[in-house]
Amino acid sequence: MELKLNTAEMDAAFAQLSLRLTDFTGVMQDIGELMIESTKQNFVDGTDPDGKAWAPKSQATLDAYAGRNESVSVRPLIGPSKSLSTTIFAQHDATSVSWGSNMIYAAVMQFGAQAGEFGATIGRDKNGREFFVSTPWGNIPARPFIGVGPEDLTAITETISDWLERADEGG
Repeated sequence: MELKLNTAEMDAAFAQLSLRLTDFTGVMQDIGELMIESTKQNFVDGTDPDGKAWAPKSQATLDAYAGRNESVSVRPLIGPSKSLSTTIFAQHDATSVSWGSNMIYAAVMQFGAQAGEFGATIGRDKNGREFFVSTPWGNIPARPFIGVGPEDLTAITETISDWLERADEGG
């Protein structure tokens, strides 16, 4: 997924900054770090970037963890390993910044998926019984954790303003 932010206020701030800097690498790095922290806060709050609460875990999911004797938080997107919430990273260069997670299931959590959308697994279990399991085995609602909300836009604009002040001070 690619999101390009074009707001009048941000565009104006970048235009001013381009009069003072030739290399935006540091700015992009700061924005990336800001968005990592914002994304991690979405997991703490259980909300998307706009502040909308994520759908709760289904009872079937909670029962599946219980059946495996795994204790798990009832909070959405927080599994036993907490891998998704702890693998948020950013990459930047002089003209862009991107952030996300390298977990294989991150896109499914972000956008959701219907039962069987990715096919099925057919095989035999350890007792020789045949099995058929849809992938995913149930509907997964979208729970967007990556994105830019109104507070993020304000923070990004403030970060650019900080860079403008430093550039004006000669630093």
